[in-house]
Amino acid sequence: MEGSLRQSKSKATADESSSLKASDTVPLPVYLTNAFFFTVFFSVVYFLLLRWREKIRNSTPLHVVSLSDIAAMVTFVGSFIYLVGFFGIGFVQSIIIPEDDEDEFERLMVKEDSEKLPCAAAPKSDDLKIAKKIELTADDEEIIKSVVEGKIPSYALESKLGDCHRAAAIRREALQRITGKSLEGLPLEGLDYESILGQCCEMPVGYVQIPVGIAGPLLLDECEYSVPMATTEGCLVASTNRGCKAIYASGGATSSLYRDAMTRAPVVRFGSAKRAAELKHFLEDPLNFETLSLVFNSSSRFGRLQSIKCAVAGKNLYIRFSCSTGDAMGMNMVSKGVQNTLDFLSNQFPDMDVMGISGNYCSDKKPAAVNWIEGRGKSVVCEAVIQGDIVNKVLKTDVASLVELNMLKNLTGSAVAGALGGFNAHASNIVSAIYIATGQDPAQNIESSHCITMMEAVNDGKDLHVSVTMPCIEVGTVGGGTQLASQSACLNLLGVKGANKEAPGSNARLLATIVAGSVLAGELSLMSAIAAGQLVKSHMKYNRSNKDVANIKS
Repeated sequence: MEGSLRQSKSKATADESSSLKASDTVPLPVYLTNAFFFTVFFSVVYFLLLRWREKIRNSTPLHVVSLSDIAAMVTFVGSFIYLVGFFGIGFVQSIIIPEDDEDEFERLMVKEDSEKLPCAAAPKSDDLKIAKKIELTADDEEIIKSVVEGKIPSYALESKLGDCHRAAAIRREALQRITGKSLEGLPLEGLDYESILGQCCEMPVGYVQIPVGIAGPLLLDECEYSVPMATTEGCLVASTNRGCKAIYASGGATSSLYRDAMTRAPVVRFGSAKRAAELKHFLEDPLNFETLSLVFNSSSRFGRLQSIKCAVAGKNLYIRFSCSTGDAMGMNMVSKGVQNTLDFLSNQFPDMDVMGISGNYCSDKKPAAVNWIEGRGKSVVCEAVIQGDIVNKVLKTDVASLVELNMLKNLTGSAVAGALGGFNAHASNIVSAIYIATGQDPAQNIESSHCITMMEAVNDGKDLHVSVTMPCIEVGTVGGGTQLASQSACLNLLGVKGANKEAPGSNARLLATIVAGSVLAGELSLMSAIAAGQLVKSHMKYNRSNKDVANIKS
């Protein structure tokens, strides 16, 4: 073991000697080198100023220079370059690394990667052809020990080391030693940790693998889409795919987006209920809307205020702002606009106390009637007419059975249960799978899965009209997890990657309609499976491994 330790130390020494720092070009300590060039620089400047003053007094042209003048100017340029390129680096490092930690980290940090390649400037996922593999060195061992002992905070590893992948590896090992639990099976390699820094996840130690299946083609509004679904539930992709097949064979589905507005609702308090009501009247007065819009819209190129609705609760006022957000999901965008408006209102109503930027009247990531009624994000209705023979051949049931089951299950059954926006079979399944695959906020599945499924016999009872109405699909194609490589690839598959420069907001709206169309396919297939008595049989076939089945039989 001592031999291997010596080898690792000799290897680290060799690496250090092969990759010199900028300050190593002069064989002096950094502080002495900086002091030397600092003195030379100001000495030369003083000399040149004296020479130029002498030439001015003697009426000598400034362009006439002597050998000493040339030497002084060359020395000036050289010392200036050093001070900018060398002393400047040391100054920046002194800010990033506090004095009490500098000695410890100067010995532990990697010489090249940590100084030349901070996380923000690291190559993006497109440049990472092969995930780099980091083996823990003797220096890493000392850092891990410091993390375990609490001397170095785990959250500071990225900023201290300048290498996000190495920080994750060290944090992971420290966590295993602190907890005594193994993380074997949780992948570390293969993720671009720089891409999640500051926007997706803090203090990473790896990532979770979720398989992505493809359902489709989904024929929606005369276009075909292959829908990516990230899930660990067997049957889900296969069932949605069957629904897509039935829709395709019947000529496709059509969608309509009838509302597009993200919301944020702060809560403010006054000394009396009367004052709260006065602000409500002020905000909902059409004469004041233009002024409020100018204030709100000043915070973003794409955020545009659409409406303001208020609710009074005693001395408290809940103000629900609704605005368009382009191709972004828009929570940060609308929050900035709300903050601007509250600052403006504070001048008009100085007795107003802002209790919180969000008062749950929004309402985000919670089931709420206000979202079910007023909508939040994109509101979409999607419909299709499934031919009777397709219902029989593909879905293995009949129109009358589906219509009756939908009434008893999705409508009456949900009403008996006191459902809020849950008048459907399993909209949440499809929404969650697409959200995870495309980098949406999975927690917003709560309101995004609000859906009412309707089925009706048409054409003298021969065919089936099926629709889903979803008032709260909260999606974006820019920001958050949509920028990660895997999620970006799934968005690209759907043709909605990034922002649409020609028609801002159209990519996010298209994604919302695809979500609704996929839900339509999933509802159609699951309801058919239940009506035909296939649900248990299909799950036993696709949702259990061979090992589980063997255990059941035994």
